[in-house]
Amino acid sequence: MAKSNAGGKPPKGQNSRTQGNTSSGPIAGIYPIDTGECELVEDRFNANGWVLMINGVHSSHIDLNNPQQLDFEYMHWISGLIESHFDANDRIRALHLGGGACTLARYVASAFPQSRQVVVEIDSKLASLVREWFDLPRAPLLRIRVGEAREVTTSLTENSRDLIIRDVFSGSRTPAPLTTVEFTQQVRRVLSPGGLYLANCGDTPDRELLKTEAATIASLFQHVAFVADATMLKGRRYGNVVIVGSDNPLGSPQLTRKLLTAGLPAQFWGDTRVRTFASSARPTFD
Repeated sequence: MAKSNAGGKPPKGQNSRTQGNTSSGPIAGIYPIDTGECELVEDRFNANGWVLMINGVHSSHIDLNNPQQLDFEYMHWISGLIESHFDANDRIRALHLGGGACTLARYVASAFPQSRQVVVEIDSKLASLVREWFDLPRAPLLRIRVGEAREVTTSLTENSRDLIIRDVFSGSRTPAPLTTVEFTQQVRRVLSPGGLYLANCGDTPDRELLKTEAATIASLFQHVAFVADATMLKGRRYGNVVIVGSDNPLGSPQLTRKLLTAGLPAQFWGDTRVRTFASSARPTFD
């Protein structure tokens, strides 16, 4: 696919589709960014959908007309966890570590309109493109801060966030500095009492990384949980597991119903089961 410049005319034979207040709207093509290149692909099953790929890896899906349409299963699970922990009228102070297309930030802005959010994205060029392409809320509702996730987290004020979502990947793995006790201590410090920490963990069938990540998060939070599909939790394939940490109890009948009705039904593992699963692992330190 030929390269195109942000805001330029679409390559011959392709159409641009605009939405809301974006300056030019998304245009299919390959774009240079600070960390390599990204590709914006039209969703052939959804006239309002776009897929963002970063260096050849699927990163995000956006439905321009419906911010609460979450096509990536782990994002659907995350939305269920958020909805089971907060009320719709809550003014959530959210921190997103890893931006991509800001899919989850768009969801939170739609489902919890009183919220204030910061998205941390290491790639300045990608952040600019996403702002141009998609109908993102403006500051103070949503700010994109260019920086490294750990450095930004460490710089934040104690008890200043109610929700922290870690969705940072280098290839198929989360960078090691974002998986340690020292980093998670900073997350715990920044979260308000009873706040919610959601970490997207990608792992192979041996689940060794998942065990150490669970042990790390469990060492600092009173309650931990997993959400993932049964095949991944049984160690039969590579996949994503959402690890949850909070000092408030986790899980609800509402969450269970939402997970079971997902396109890929998921299971909720509560605190006792997660700690038993991770009992053979030790927390990871810097």
